[in-house]
Amino acid sequence: MWEWVLWMAVAMGDRLATLPAAGREVGTRLQAERLAALRQAGYGAARQGLWLQSAEGLVLAEHQGTVPLPAASLTKLATSLVALHQWREDHRFVTTVAAGGPIANGVLQGDLLVQGGGDPLFVWEDAIALGHALHQLGIRRVAGNLVVTGNFWMNFTTDRTEAATRLRQGLHANLWPPEASAQYAQMAAPPPRPQVAIAGQVLAPATASALTLSSQTLLRYESLPLWQILHRLNIYSNNFMADALAAQLGGAAQLQRRAMGLAGIPAGELQLVNGSGLGVQNRMSPRAAVALTVALDRLARQQGLTLADLLPEGRCRCGTIEHRDLPGGAFVKTGTLNEVSALAGVVQTRERGPLWFALLEGGAGSIETFHGGQDRFLRGLTAAWGEGRAAHLSGWLAPAFAPRPWRDEPRARFTTVR
Repeated sequence: MWEWVLWMAVAMGDRLATLPAAGREVGTRLQAERLAALRQAGYGAARQGLWLQSAEGLVLAEHQGTVPLPAASLTKLATSLVALHQWREDHRFVTTVAAGGPIANGVLQGDLLVQGGGDPLFVWEDAIALGHALHQLGIRRVAGNLVVTGNFWMNFTTDRTEAATRLRQGLHANLWPPEASAQYAQMAAPPPRPQVAIAGQVLAPATASALTLSSQTLLRYESLPLWQILHRLNIYSNNFMADALAAQLGGAAQLQRRAMGLAGIPAGELQLVNGSGLGVQNRMSPRAAVALTVALDRLARQQGLTLADLLPEGRCRCGTIEHRDLPGGAFVKTGTLNEVSALAGVVQTRERGPLWFALLEGGAGSIETFHGGQDRFLRGLTAAWGEGRAAHLSGWLAPAFAPRPWRDEPRARFTTVR
């Protein structure tokens, strides 16, 4: 339903007259002020895009609203949407660990086999937990090699050999680099320091599975649930995580096709070359950015979540908005490249309910100039219509954005098979 409500705005035209005069005046005034400030700073109107609409799909302001512009990390809205549709919110990526020989007296007489399952957030903490799990299975030493295959990444590297080497370090505390020790110190309930020694080599073949008919599965290590992965991805705008998910979703072309279908985006208004937004070739119209955000919220609600579970809140002082001056109750996604600054999301107002917006701006200069103006634009909305949820509205006109209670559970969630 949401996409139909949203795309009523495609042919609004004279229906803008149905808006209260004050609503039209606020939107057009803030748009004019934003464009004037950009022009005064030396940024031409041709590189700027803006879209602002109400919950019922009425356009309050727009400038080049249907023109695809460099989107930077707003691309991650598309990646998040398709990932949530493909796997659902509680999906966990599974890393499978197997033995290539018998275990006797604490020694695995063979290779330790690790099959990656596409976890984009496997870090030192996970390697440490995995080492502890092997200890619990009675393994202190591997006489053979550490063989890593599949979609296994660690600490945001695409080099499987490097990832496998880091895994070997993580399994044995004596090999930890300073950053591993630092992460161990920050763990809420750290396990005993693992000491699983690998006598052989680290092997990371590009093809074939590490698991064979003769191997014995020891355990299946699960990632965080997808919604928590997406929350971290969007708070910190992690490019590696986004591209890792996009690759598993079929690549940029499939991502673009599916996102357009899920959000009801017209042809030409979304152009993707990756899942992260790196590169100015990733383009979307301001209207498409709003469509993606609305569709993401709609899909999240179908799965017991809201945007509050997937995007940072305006005053969280975290990630890419740590130093921003955004209104409370706004949920946003940033996008930044050289000469590109973008912001999209929703801001809650007491009088008009949630307002969906996208600002895609471009030009050489200080990024803080863009940030300050974007923040003032949103604060202008809450100054005019009040900050917070509209208590007099109900249902989809003023949905709650209450986050699911954060379950920052221990990362060591695994199923022992042996």
